[in-house]
Amino acid sequence: MLDGIRIIEVEGLGPGPFAAMTLADLGADVVVVHRKGGNPTPGVPERSVLDRGKRSIALDLKDADDLDVFRRLVAGADGLIEGFRPGVMEKLGMGPAACHAINPALVFGRMTGWGQDGPLSHAAGHDLNYISMSGALWYAGVPGDAPVTPATLVGDIGGGALYLVVGMLAGIMQARATGRGTVVDAAIYDGSAHMMNLLMSLRQGGGMPDARGQGILDGPHWCRSYQTRDGGWMSVQCLEPKFYAICLELLGLGDDPDFADQFDRALWPRATERLKTIFASKTRDEWADLFLGTDACVAPVLSPDEAAAHDMNAARGAWAAPGGVLQAAPAPRFAGQPDWQPQAAPARGEHTDEILAELSTK
Repeated sequence: MLDGIRIIEVEGLGPGPFAAMTLADLGADVVVVHRKGGNPTPGVPERSVLDRGKRSIALDLKDADDLDVFRRLVAGADGLIEGFRPGVMEKLGMGPAACHAINPALVFGRMTGWGQDGPLSHAAGHDLNYISMSGALWYAGVPGDAPVTPATLVGDIGGGALYLVVGMLAGIMQARATGRGTVVDAAIYDGSAHMMNLLMSLRQGGGMPDARGQGILDGPHWCRSYQTRDGGWMSVQCLEPKFYAICLELLGLGDDPDFADQFDRALWPRATERLKTIFASKTRDEWADLFLGTDACVAPVLSPDEAAAHDMNAARGAWAAPGGVLQAAPAPRFAGQPDWQPQAAPARGEHTDEILAELSTK
């Protein structure tokens, strides 16, 4: 879908590489500029899944010759992605103004937590900090417990990387129409706040009051996970009354007065305790056999390995393990496009000679 688009990615952490991987998954030619001298980040593998489908060149942007190579890369690119604190690229002499002097149509993508300006723009932070300050963490978790969200998904990926992808694509569309590039200020703080607008629409109608545990998505017995006899978990989210009725019927609770009024907040605590006991009476797989394929909106909580082995994945191919490395396939899917084939992640600097040869011919 993005054949003919070239993106230059300056090596970073988390959401920046994820955004660049997503663009590579969609067919863009992504050249990641890895630092010379090896991987400086503990815990990050030498060949990361986030680098799949990219080409790698190793450069030292503090070296004059390597910086000249970087400028030549910028000259032929549609977009650039960097994830440093504000001002770092400027100190290297490759901020937006310098890059636009080389390539006026460049879309300069900046991935940060707090944004390019504001009182916290230069402060350190991580996913959980950004979403806690933006309001996105408020409704996460069950009443009385600490707010908990899936690691990095709401902030780094949802509010950060995917908003950067949208911004890059919008900027490239504008550049192709006008010849003018832009700067994309993708802040996790901003994106995770924007993601709250669905809940804000529910809040307007009284469905998500400010008090935690009182909303239709963070308080009721029919919107949470329950532990099973074998230590597994089942997710329950039968919001619509017709689906709630099916869930109760399968549980043998269709005529039970504790469950009669789905939206009576006074009944939620007792109904929750009863469902805890009920779900603890069978194993996760026993419950899954009962519910899966029905409209009860109840499903087992699977690990990534279990998800990859499930019949659902056999049908959809959402997970793959090329070379023994478990990873999810690109999304969304497009009609008329070939099925995805896993792309290997390059070694650091693997394509340096190839890319330098390309630049020498231009």
